[in-house]
Amino acid sequence: MKQPETAMHMREGPIDISLPIYRHVDPDGALRTLAARAPFRAVIVAEVPVTPAQQNRISDWLVAEGCLYAMAWGVAASSWDDAIDWANIAKFSGTAVPESGFVMTTWHDEETLSEVFDYAVRCAIHPTEALDELIVVHVAGSADPGRIQSAYRAVRPRDHKEHP
Repeated sequence: MKQPETAMHMREGPIDISLPIYRHVDPDGALRTLAARAPFRAVIVAEVPVTPAQQNRISDWLVAEGCLYAMAWGVAASSWDDAIDWANIAKFSGTAVPESGFVMTTWHDEETLSEVFDYAVRCAIHPTEALDELIVVHVAGSADPGRIQSAYRAVRPRDHKEHP
C-alpha cells in the first residue's frame, strides 16, 4: 500500500524577508485595527500568561481582522490553536467554514522564535488564499520590537539569490 506523502509545502522562488508588521498587545488593553492587507499570516509571540477570556478576545480580533494562518509560540502556545479555531467557527456562526475562510493554525512550543519565523516565511501557505502580509502579535507586558525584529532577522534565505 502506498504511504501518503508527508512532504512539507514550501514557498517557491525568492523569499521576501522584509520586516513584518509588529503589534504589541497588552492582554487587558484595547485592540486596535491592524495596518495590514487582509488576508494575512500572524505569529503570536505569547510572553505572558493570559486568561481564557483574554485569549478568546485576542483570537476573535485576529480572525475578524483577516488572519488566515496563525502560528503561536511561547506561554501556553498550544492553547492559542484552539482559541483561534473557535474564533474561526464563531465568525461563520457555526455553519461550515468555506475553504477560503479557513484559518490554519500551528503551535511551536519546541522551536526557537527564529525557527517559528523561518516557518512563517517558508511554509505558512494557505490552500486557497495568498497571504502576503506577516504580522507579529506580541502578547506581553511591554513592547519590545527590537528584540522581536532581531529574532526575525536571523531568518536567512536558503536559495542562492543573495539580498543586498
